[in-house]
Amino acid sequence: MTPGGYATVQKLACLELRGGNHAATYSADLPGLTVWVSCNPLRPSLRGGDLFYLSACSSGSVARVVIADVAGHGETVSAAAVHLRDALKQHIDYWDQSLLIRGLNESFLKDAGRGKFATAFLASFTIDSGHLLYTNAGHMPPLWYRASVKEWCFLPESAPQSEEISGLPLGLIAGTSYHQDAAEVQSGDLLILYTDGINEAEDHTGEQLGLVRLLEMAYSLPTRSAAAAGEQLLARVAEFRGSAPPKDDATVVALMRKGTV
Repeated sequence: MTPGGYATVQKLACLELRGGNHAATYSADLPGLTVWVSCNPLRPSLRGGDLFYLSACSSGSVARVVIADVAGHGETVSAAAVHLRDALKQHIDYWDQSLLIRGLNESFLKDAGRGKFATAFLASFTIDSGHLLYTNAGHMPPLWYRASVKEWCFLPESAPQSEEISGLPLGLIAGTSYHQDAAEVQSGDLLILYTDGINEAEDHTGEQLGLVRLLEMAYSLPTRSAAAAGEQLLARVAEFRGSAPPKDDATVVALMRKGTV
């Protein structure tokens, strides 16, 4: 068994796209990264509006991770999530993520259905440089554990230099601009991507967890592996909810940079 309790670890081939909007929990091996995924559609639906995808590109030197959240939950938004999957397949080897996500925005406006929109976060990790390039379309900021200083923070985003509308969720405004940010990810660093079913989880009084409390919660997470951190985050969120049932789909994708020599 693996440290996360799974018998096998999925290893992706070059240009393979793995993921979806169905219930799933597994570990995966990407170029330079170990990954743990947990996708939990709101019951009783088997598929929901949360969507995740993993891929390996450029002869195995680049890993790409995508997480998205179509507004709503359940089977009514599942078709829109499938549309995003198909659009991602068409753009799987685009290097410039700002171009990729602009294309996704236009495709989503055209085909996903009136009134549908989605937040999305795209990240590409390059083994050679150790840099993570990422683009955010109105999605929640990932948690980042910096192993060298043993601190948690939210992955930062730089403000665009112009006054143009940018970084909006997919499917709202045609021609929306998106930009790439970059961070140097070091050996042992962790990144946790999640949908708003995590930070908007409610306790029995209706109080939401919120981003401030989520960051505080991160300091209690184990940092030995992506699986350990992801599993414990879900456990802590469930503990916060207590007797209150979940009200939305909830997905977590935890990434850890492998050791370097």
